[in-house]
Amino acid sequence: MLFSDIIGLPHIKNHLTTTADRNRIPHAQLFVGNSGSGTLPMAIAYAQYILCKNNNSENNTGNEACNMKFGNLSHPDLHFAFPVAANDKVKKHPVSSHFLEEWRKFIKTNPYGSLYDWYQRLGIENKQGKIGVDEAQDIVKSLSLKAYEGGYKVMLIWMAEKMNMEAANKLLKLIEEPPNNTLFLLVAEDEEQIIQTIKSRCQRLHFPPLAEADIADALVKNQYCGQQDALSIAHQANGSYTRAVHLSQKNTGDEQYEQWFVQWVRSAFKAKGNKGTVLELIAWSEEIADLGRESQKSFLLYCLDFFRQAMVMNYKAEELVYLSPKTKGFKLEKFAPFVHGGNIMEITKALEDAIYHIQRNGNAKIILTDLSIKLTRFLHKKAA
Repeated sequence: MLFSDIIGLPHIKNHLTTTADRNRIPHAQLFVGNSGSGTLPMAIAYAQYILCKNNNSENNTGNEACNMKFGNLSHPDLHFAFPVAANDKVKKHPVSSHFLEEWRKFIKTNPYGSLYDWYQRLGIENKQGKIGVDEAQDIVKSLSLKAYEGGYKVMLIWMAEKMNMEAANKLLKLIEEPPNNTLFLLVAEDEEQIIQTIKSRCQRLHFPPLAEADIADALVKNQYCGQQDALSIAHQANGSYTRAVHLSQKNTGDEQYEQWFVQWVRSAFKAKGNKGTVLELIAWSEEIADLGRESQKSFLLYCLDFFRQAMVMNYKAEELVYLSPKTKGFKLEKFAPFVHGGNIMEITKALEDAIYHIQRNGNAKIILTDLSIKLTRFLHKKAA
């Protein structure tokens, strides 16, 4: 993958190429950014720059054969680890090496793809993937061998926060004192879920949301959008090229999320003067609890975004509002006054706590019912 294929972020590209040119390459680096910010393609391009001894920003001037191997991610000194779970193909002890064919197709067709996109590719969207101790043993084994081409070996761990404790502890010593010319590139969305002892051994690089102009240009080039449509989609994408692509292909799932959200807040409003409405909230919780955990998490993140958009509109910053609800009878401008400085922090914390507990395999029905009851109280709080 070439740096020129990566959307925006010229300052990060320059930083990475400069450190490589000066041979000042940290042995363990952590790329942190939200889904769609380009962390994974940037890590692959950086690995190609180092392994192929390229020496310009186009990333294609070094070893020609080496660059060709990167075209299909088959370089023998580039190793991958990523979250997996058992599926129809692999019934027991799944590890990344079992899914390399799917992984290469995924990167080739969707380098900005999200974790949920990856789970859909594997047919495990109702499960939670992980990087477990079996994977850690494979990593140790791979890196104990000499580099095939005599230079660096690169271990790229995508969604490093999905490492469980056993795997993290097994890799800790290796990350702290790796073999000569071994480079760890960890890619994560939520660095807080990575154990501190691993984070402290990595040089961290934070990726900002992508600029709207850069996203629009990429949509015109890659998705064949018209300029005006691309600008509109880029505004709604909130800095994520992944979301922009889903919006352009009309497969975000937001229509269903919006229906669930509107049903939820309407029931929460009625519950104050009608105790029977609590049964509606419990039924709603049961419906959402039947989804896979990644779908539950995606929906709650959508809710979080919806509340923030409502507050932005409430405080008259309409130019920053990109949500446009389509549910009949629901107007964002009428809902917005109920989301304000007096309750937004409580709403945000309650949603983030629910996401946290769902990620840790809590009982989704109990978590969502508790969240719903809290919401009935928060929405009726007066602005300070």
